[in-house]
Amino acid sequence: MNEYTYPIILGILVGTVLRVFMLRTDYRQYPTYLHGKIIHLSLGFIAAALGTIAIPSIMEKEFTAVTFLTLAASQFREVRNMERNTLTEMDSYELVPRGNTYIEGIAVAFESRNYLVIFTSFVVTLCYLALNIWVALAAAVVCFFLSGMLMSGSKLSDIVTVEEKPISFDGAGLYVDNIYIMNIGLPERQEEIMKYGMGFVLTPKEFSVRSTIANLGQRQAILHDVSVTLGVFRDSGTPALVPLIKRDLNDGRIGVFILPQEKDSKRAKEIIEHVPVLENAIQMPSRKGRRNHS
Repeated sequence: MNEYTYPIILGILVGTVLRVFMLRTDYRQYPTYLHGKIIHLSLGFIAAALGTIAIPSIMEKEFTAVTFLTLAASQFREVRNMERNTLTEMDSYELVPRGNTYIEGIAVAFESRNYLVIFTSFVVTLCYLALNIWVALAAAVVCFFLSGMLMSGSKLSDIVTVEEKPISFDGAGLYVDNIYIMNIGLPERQEEIMKYGMGFVLTPKEFSVRSTIANLGQRQAILHDVSVTLGVFRDSGTPALVPLIKRDLNDGRIGVFILPQEKDSKRAKEIIEHVPVLENAIQMPSRKGRRNHS
């Protein structure tokens, strides 16, 4: 044992615990299985070790060791590709798929969490060696707090108002409020839709939000989250029973048509409000306009 032993142990321990803290299994159903969790925890341990060892290497003037951080970055990009490929394969078997935009957002989150682990282990070890263990523990608490903030992105209730609206037929046309959804000609399907269907209208709170909720990937994420949580009244080969979202071209509202197995409007509204706003769907045309005029 030498002067670096305890700082290294503390840095790896804090980084690994942070990865456990950020590893959550929720309605997105991944990672659900034990092997998936083991993969991510193992990568978190490796990231913590890389972030920790960088400080003693610098103090010993072994600057080439820092280049391992570059190699780690390339490896974690491979993790992102692995997540993307896995989720894309799984998505082809879903009755209501996530969509590529949602999958890319999840893959980016997995990659970024490894970088947070490296940063935390780096800071904790630096504080331990430069100051003392108490400052290192305080730095660990701050890093946990910052990681929690970075993990909690915005949700739909921050940018839109969600209201339940009746569904109706005008001839063969299916409507949610006054937003046209699709054409259903078979009377049997119309009866099923009136029995199981539900409708919601999302009204943007700001002008720039219209572009975000118009994104097809963001719309698919809404349908997927509601269908996973409440079930979906459909099977493969029944295109008339596919949940859909359509946009009102005049005012930017979107009409949500869903067919849940558990018809609970209050819960469905809460689920829609808590759907994450996907990073790839966010657009800020009003900010761009201000920059052009400045």
